[in-house]
Amino acid sequence: MSAARVFVARLAGTTVFDPVGDRVGKVRDVLVVYRKNDPPRVVGLIVEIPGKRRVFLSIGRVTSIGSGQIITNGIINVRRFEQRGGEVRVIAELLGRRVVFADGTGEATIEDVAIEETETGDWAVSQLFVRKPKTGPSPFGKGATTFVSWNEVHEKQNRGEAQSAEQLIATYSELKPADLANTLLDLPQQRMLEVAEELPDDRLADVLEEMPESEQVQILAQLNDDRAADVLDQMQPDDAADLIAQLSDERGEHLLELMQPEEAEDVRMLLSYNPDTAGGLMTTEPIIVSADATVAEGLALIRRHELAPALGAAVCVTLPPYEAPTGRFLGVVHFQRMLRYPPHVRLGTLLDPSLEPVTADTSAAEVSRILASYNLVSIPVVDEKYRLVGVVTIDDVLDYLLPDDWRSQDEDEPVKRAKPSEETGSIRIVNGRRGGSGTR
Repeated sequence: MSAARVFVARLAGTTVFDPVGDRVGKVRDVLVVYRKNDPPRVVGLIVEIPGKRRVFLSIGRVTSIGSGQIITNGIINVRRFEQRGGEVRVIAELLGRRVVFADGTGEATIEDVAIEETETGDWAVSQLFVRKPKTGPSPFGKGATTFVSWNEVHEKQNRGEAQSAEQLIATYSELKPADLANTLLDLPQQRMLEVAEELPDDRLADVLEEMPESEQVQILAQLNDDRAADVLDQMQPDDAADLIAQLSDERGEHLLELMQPEEAEDVRMLLSYNPDTAGGLMTTEPIIVSADATVAEGLALIRRHELAPALGAAVCVTLPPYEAPTGRFLGVVHFQRMLRYPPHVRLGTLLDPSLEPVTADTSAAEVSRILASYNLVSIPVVDEKYRLVGVVTIDDVLDYLLPDDWRSQDEDEPVKRAKPSEETGSIRIVNGRRGGSGTR
């Protein structure tokens, strides 16, 4: 196996390949077990495979770690990972823990863990990268860092005590909201709530949008009303409305009163519609422009980083005012059509004459049929006065059509793919509790 020393925090997100170069998944954590006198031994990796499922990959099945990739011998168990007693997740549980130097010189915080292959072919923790407390009076800067061996320190916290939530958040700072939501759902309930409470408002809002409703309500219940209202302000109006609808009438109304008036108005409007209609599915924040806006202006609006791809697929053209509910709806211009015309062309001349909007009371089933029939990713929604009130996007429809627990649902069957023999080097699916080398 090729690798001298590997730092676990840098392994997070590393792609795992089978011997013929097919992508298996991404590393999300490293699993170790403590030993009485020796440093913790690495037993395997927690890998996220397609379908957002976390599975266990025994370290004995890993043939190479290095150069930003991990190679396996082609055998992996697709049963969802379940942590056993005595196992410790390095990123989720060890990073951020406090340690005391054995020589009595003070304490420090673990910021990274190095693992190394031993002479016997096992992998074990070789070094810790730790940061000492800040000593100077300046409010800026951090304490000194150093490398120590496992035997040079001992943990100040009890083994079952959690690391700081801030350290875990920093480790997962690059994860997409859906991946971070999945990571939080893998944590013990109390730990999930602690980490969620430490996330910034906008980050927590993004994560809540990717969680099942039961966990959304659970997390919101632990926030004080002011913080909860701030988070709801950061959520998409349709997601905020869905979440508030799960709360008691009393708390839901109280949070609406604490929200920003404009955001609360959009949410109240969405709550007034039946959830099984276009009005109940739509978002109230599409891109809206005047007929005199140019192609250059339209393209600039859809380039915004924070804009969801489905909302950026088209711009809606209306008469003033240009916020929902708008003036009379005129039509839609798809972004692909904008790309075919010079920057100075007016969007009012590029409307799609074949796309008809739906009304707010159109059934969700009919909206689904229209999107599927005409290969659309969004469709505008108008009221009885033909004013634009929102758009339904394909992700809104998928959320409606999929089971309520789809985010946490186990797949009964592995991903469909050929099953070449082990001799070919390609991945082989195993349906036992966990695949491994038989060493655990």
